[in-house]
Amino acid sequence: MRNYWSLLPVVAICVLLALAYAVPTLIRPQLTDNVLKAFRPVASGEERVPLTDQQQRKRRMAAGGVLLAMFLLIGFNISLNREANGCYLVSKAWGADDSMTYDDPCLDQIIGDTQKPDGEPIDKNPQAVEKYQVVKDKKPKYLQWIYGRPSYKSDLVFGVPYKCGFDIKIKEHPDKIVAVLDMSAPCPSDSKVRVVATNLKQPLGDRKVVTVGDKPLEQINPEMPGWGTVLKALATGG
Repeated sequence: MRNYWSLLPVVAICVLLALAYAVPTLIRPQLTDNVLKAFRPVASGEERVPLTDQQQRKRRMAAGGVLLAMFLLIGFNISLNREANGCYLVSKAWGADDSMTYDDPCLDQIIGDTQKPDGEPIDKNPQAVEKYQVVKDKKPKYLQWIYGRPSYKSDLVFGVPYKCGFDIKIKEHPDKIVAVLDMSAPCPSDSKVRVVATNLKQPLGDRKVVTVGDKPLEQINPEMPGWGTVLKALATGG
């Protein structure tokens, strides 16, 4: 899995500073106050006054706020990493190659398409589509992150190489769903994927999803990686 946590050094420094301040302050606010006062000049004859109970409570609350901000910062970076890695893995599941890399796969590597692909192909020798995914009721989370995302109300989505996305044709029949590429030559591999959605007039039910020659399509269910997977990848650099 790729590691997109490019701010890791800055985040690590912020976490260490937050822990160095917050943990001792939560345990013994007076100790932290004494350490901080050691770096401030003291006027001649001035006495260091211990913290009152109210001041100690305020210091502990401030330390708690620092810890909360630290966890939010970590969570935000993990979330970004999860989305980017998830979209990259989903694009690979749809058949994208690694001829190019993208800083934000959710925006650049998977492109949603709102066109209506219904209809018969014009070319006499249409090309095969390889994969599809059921959307309704399953609602894959990655769809909400991609550019031009299809609606969760869609029944099916088909992923094809980006350059050939406008050539896909989907025809609904009483006994099957047929998806083909309306072009005479095979679609070349691409680093980008175009995801095209369709709404069926009738529920899919037991109908097969097929392509050229009534060959069944592969049903895939790519999804965002879980938080545990992302945390492990961040910890190991995998």
